[in-house]
Amino acid sequence: MARGSAGESVLHKHLRILDAFDAWHPTLTLSEIADAAGLARSSAHRLVSELEREGLLERLPDRSYRLGVRLWEFASRTPGALGLREIARPWLGAVHERVRQHAQLGIRSGSDVLFIERMSARDAVLNATLIGGRIPLYASSSGLVLLADAGEGVVDELIAHGLRRYTDQTITSGSRLRAELRRVRARGYAELAGHIHEESRGVAVPVRGPDGSVYAAMGVVVPNDGSSPQPIVELLQRAAAGAARELARAYRPDADEGARGLRALMGASTRSLEYLERLARDPHDPGTRDARASEGIPR
Repeated sequence: MARGSAGESVLHKHLRILDAFDAWHPTLTLSEIADAAGLARSSAHRLVSELEREGLLERLPDRSYRLGVRLWEFASRTPGALGLREIARPWLGAVHERVRQHAQLGIRSGSDVLFIERMSARDAVLNATLIGGRIPLYASSSGLVLLADAGEGVVDELIAHGLRRYTDQTITSGSRLRAELRRVRARGYAELAGHIHEESRGVAVPVRGPDGSVYAAMGVVVPNDGSSPQPIVELLQRAAAGAARELARAYRPDADEGARGLRALMGASTRSLEYLERLARDPHDPGTRDARASEGIPR
């Protein structure tokens, strides 16, 4: 892998540029990118040009930049999007219909929980998450569910890095974090009231994969009103169990080929999936052309 004069890989510099964009800064000028990425303007110009050429950045008429649609294409192919998210969405929707607040699905990404799906009511309580957004594992109920299944090394590293305080309730000590993780393992769910914002309470349960490990956390953010979390926990556990059953069915080793992979993970009609499979095998196959004609698709 090519490296710069300071020993940093060129790939890492590209990633620093992409990391400069977020929900609050969807467009940036070249000088803003350079400042945010900590790069000289000449280096930033060269790297940005490379990213633009590959479709990872797009240049706007006012000469600012935004993330390119090709990144969305890559993200849409990941197991988190084509699989877990697809399977869990109906179950998450059922939870949202009942709570009418926020329902969300998160996976662990390093020291954060990364939210890959979220459903919200317009008048719901304050929530600090976005689809594609992150929150430190220790500060979120979904994060605690994921951290409880992670190795001790992950917990040690998180504590060593320091635990940021969001409110007076936020976990900021290693001993308290370890105690909370023991409680999560014993109860099978996490509840954090007022840890990100005083008005809000998070409740989350694990979604287990076919091997029994925690694949994701399914949770809600509701008003911090002191009510018992048990009805919400039971609702989440039923939904998580349903998603886990469908994950196990999708990845069952003795399943038919047609019941696994793309067919099991995508929500699409049978005829559409059959067409996509033929097209993937050979776009010039006569059977594919016939199928296109029967669907009314121009050749």
